[in-house]
Amino acid sequence: MAHPKRRQSSSRRDKRRTHYKAVEPTIAICPTTGEAHLYHRAYWHEGKLYYKGRVVLEKETAS
Repeated sequence: MAHPKRRQSSSRRDKRRTHYKAVEPTIAICPTTGEAHLYHRAYWHEGKLYYKGRVVLEKETAS
């Protein structure tokens, strides 16, 4: 098993980790409702579930 002969400095360790970073999620605007949502995700707007600009599901009201 490999063992380091010398301790790796923090700057050298951090150089290796520079590509690990948080990315902002990509937001889309629906052409039908104008609502902002995440790409490839269904979202609720005024009691209806939309996906790709189409109504997929309508919320049932208890009456």
